[in-house]
Amino acid sequence: MGVTGTQRIQEGEPSSGLFERIGRFLIEQRLSPEPAHYTFAYHVMSDPDGALARAVETLTDGGVRLSRKDIVSLGGEAVVGPTVEFSAPQAPLARPVPAAEDEQPNPAALIDRAKEQVDDFADTVRAMHDETRGFGRDIAASAAAMRRQGVTEGMDEIARLTGAMLDRVRQAEARLEAATRETEALRSALDEARDSARHDPLTELANRRAFDEAYAALVPGTAVVVAVCDIDYFKRINDRFGHSVGDRVLKAISQTLAAECEGHLVARVGGEEFAILFVGIALDEAREIIERARAAIAARRLRLRSTDAFIGAITISAGLTCATGAEQQEEALARADAALYAAKHAGRNRVDIAP
Repeated sequence: MGVTGTQRIQEGEPSSGLFERIGRFLIEQRLSPEPAHYTFAYHVMSDPDGALARAVETLTDGGVRLSRKDIVSLGGEAVVGPTVEFSAPQAPLARPVPAAEDEQPNPAALIDRAKEQVDDFADTVRAMHDETRGFGRDIAASAAAMRRQGVTEGMDEIARLTGAMLDRVRQAEARLEAATRETEALRSALDEARDSARHDPLTELANRRAFDEAYAALVPGTAVVVAVCDIDYFKRINDRFGHSVGDRVLKAISQTLAAECEGHLVARVGGEEFAILFVGIALDEAREIIERARAAIAARRLRLRSTDAFIGAITISAGLTCATGAEQQEEALARADAALYAAKHAGRNRVDIAP
């Protein structure tokens, strides 16, 4: 499909959105995330009204993929290498058909792989830049030394060749410097996109992926406490006041949890569910922290912006369990979930510990 509709870059769109679109472009065209392909995709997606984007739109109209010949003809560089593996329709459909979860491309993994390749490319370009600059200095120094030594035979021709070579070296330096700047900008944007892939956009907390990675990184034998928290009667808030008010409630509770659990990983792992990973503290201390957070949330009085009326009491329930880095995360979360549901059944707005 062409770069139209939802693929177009919206005015003021953050760079993370741009690079998500670049990733989708690479996937749709089955291009490996090589720096050359990323650079070509960046020029296409960052200027959707430009001549390059319009040419790509024409070539890909009707679901046709770009060939390597097409990319080269448009001024890009086609790298022969493995393509991105994904599940996608071979012909355009009226409505997109989602692939199975295990078949969907992993945006965070794609970003990580591209980041590694861009880092390697940046190091190579920097080394080439240094070598080229040194080569230009050596040529100029050799020519000057020959003049000082009184070498005159063939000097006119040597001077002409030296001048031509220096011009080419300077042009190469300029291109390499521009490529270095562009690569650094791309690397920075990839860092930002990678960070965004591990954060919940609404609450700005860590997301489930970040929680999973933090747990997986624990040294076997490390004692931890896992807590699972859930907003009581959250569906009633959405049903009564609407999702915009529900989002405000989520943000407010996220801020309180993050403040009360400072120094520990707080993640939004579901709609109104949060998980907290306590490392280096005992179960009793973790329970005290969660109790303070529960009390602070219950004490908040949120109002409707339109009428200044109170939304009503907002409370959370929580379940805690001890675990070790050697234990499977699913087992620890299952025990914490069981304690959470025990707290719900016992009346909500309370903290229970798994036996």
